[in-house]
Amino acid sequence: MPAFRLATFNLENLDWSATKPNDFARRADALRPLLEALDADILCLQEIHAQRVHKHDARQYIALDQLLATTGYAPFHRAMTVRPGGEAPADVHNLAILSRWPMRVRRQIHHDIVAPWAWPPPRDADGSQPEPVDIVWDRPLLYAAIELPQGGVIHIVNLHLRAPRAFPVATARGCGSSRAQIEGQFVAALKREGQALEARLFAETLFDAEPEALIAIAGDFNADEHDAPTRLLRGGGDEGATGARVLIPLEERVEPGRRFTVIHAGRPTLIDHLLASPALAAAWRKTTILNEGLQDEVYAEEFVEGSLHAPVVARFELVRS
Repeated sequence: MPAFRLATFNLENLDWSATKPNDFARRADALRPLLEALDADILCLQEIHAQRVHKHDARQYIALDQLLATTGYAPFHRAMTVRPGGEAPADVHNLAILSRWPMRVRRQIHHDIVAPWAWPPPRDADGSQPEPVDIVWDRPLLYAAIELPQGGVIHIVNLHLRAPRAFPVATARGCGSSRAQIEGQFVAALKREGQALEARLFAETLFDAEPEALIAIAGDFNADEHDAPTRLLRGGGDEGATGARVLIPLEERVEPGRRFTVIHAGRPTLIDHLLASPALAAAWRKTTILNEGLQDEVYAEEFVEGSLHAPVVARFELVRS
């Protein structure tokens, strides 16, 4: 088959308001050239907000529809997340998978494999026992099985793990105390790494069904290449490990000087990833990170044109069997 391209892009709180059309127009004008430059056949998107035309209307993907309307992605097949337990999108941070080719399966995953649990904080200094904290994912994972033109499917998992910011935890000294911050950071890690575990265990079910499956896990991990969530998702323990079920980080095949997707306080970091199963990685030809002119997320102006994340795109050529 001809080469195909798979990309991931965090759109940075993509939103729309009928009262601020010029703000959306500026953002769309900045984002569309990046989307077109990706030239993706399969595109994973994060941080898509949903809006209402009128106060009591159901939420819709107005911003995404308007962003894509004049691009080559407008006719693509779509899988979208909804609020867990509901039928409508969440107000913020929805996920999308766009595909040039039909989707055989669309599914969101939210505690389908790893059940939520309650973490009991240690007793406070005064001896009181704080209320348990529910460990629940901030948003679902999104999965699509996409039909390839030459037959077979490619399995795509799109995810946006929780940022490593302290979760609000009540203590006897208040939410702003050092103890609350410490415990809140631990809860955030439980949420981030717990959802990474669920994504990895879902990939295991795909390998169980098809050992040579074409699998990609893509998205904003909110973790660099050395952090626990990324290592867990790879499934290989130490970095550089190999094996029939190890997912290979294609973003790390970019030259070191361009190997970043976010700049944080002057430090380039790699937190947006594209992991591939061995069968898919064997068809890999090139990875590009479009980070030219990327703003520093710490010092960026309040209104962000474009995104504070750089998109990642990989090109593949599957050999006909």
